[in-house]
Amino acid sequence: IKGLCLDPKDYAASQSVSGGAYTGGTKIIKICGLTNPKDALVACRAGANLLGVIFAEKSKRKVSVEQARDIVVAVRKFGERSDRMEFRMNVSNKDTPLSALVAKSRALELAARRPLVVGVFQNQSFDFIKEMVDKCGLDLVQLHGSEGMEAANSSNFGVPALRVVDIELGSDGTEEEKKDRSSMDTAAAILSKVTSDPIAILLDTSIKGDKHGGGGTGKTFDWTIAESIQNMGLPVIIAGGLTPDNIGEAVGNVRPFGIDVAGGVEAGPGVKDVDKLQKFIGGAKKAAVEASKGF
Repeated sequence: IKGLCLDPKDYAASQSVSGGAYTGGTKIIKICGLTNPKDALVACRAGANLLGVIFAEKSKRKVSVEQARDIVVAVRKFGERSDRMEFRMNVSNKDTPLSALVAKSRALELAARRPLVVGVFQNQSFDFIKEMVDKCGLDLVQLHGSEGMEAANSSNFGVPALRVVDIELGSDGTEEEKKDRSSMDTAAAILSKVTSDPIAILLDTSIKGDKHGGGGTGKTFDWTIAESIQNMGLPVIIAGGLTPDNIGEAVGNVRPFGIDVAGGVEAGPGVKDVDKLQKFIGGAKKAAVEASKGF
């Protein structure tokens, strides 16, 4: 029965927290930058687990309270639920940050069997984030600024938080980290800074010198960084420059815990292209099945 990993603790143990690699494959598909219920339902029907609505001030996909609430209502109706999703996270103070995040990732996977709505914020006050959580009925939040790792503790907002870690690119779009260290060194540096506060870690690109912060670059980073982090035991979600054309390669080669896309499936800012969205999710699912063979 233990082998079934029905409890997050069992899952953590199965992933060899003392140093074993994450080999579970892609479990989470996040479609971000949604602005209307119609697109959200297309994503739900195609098989998305997380639906992102953006509250960041500088985003061209920023939503109002009313837009976010309408999306939440539609997603809850699709998932046949009437309230915010609860997460079963059996984590103790004795857990290391790595073991806690492994268990929490499993809890996210289980909860996201019904699609969940994530509010994306960037350097905004805890009070504002909590207000949006309450007014809109968000299931999770995502911190995409310089708030720090500890800011992602669920006690700050009443719901779990994804914590974004930026992989910085130079102004020419090439990777800054590559100039000074290997992908394994970068992965080790990221792992050394994680805490047990978030529910999961999301890697995204940022442009050096961009005052608006990371995300929305349309650029990919070196996926071997994500691969190295997972080889060290931590499941990660990857974002940045993903499209229907490269998602098969990303999922097949890296086998990330999750994938996240916004602009790669759009007809225009905040408006999804149904064909691109369906091809993206379908391609990800097909690649995940193929990649899982032999594991």
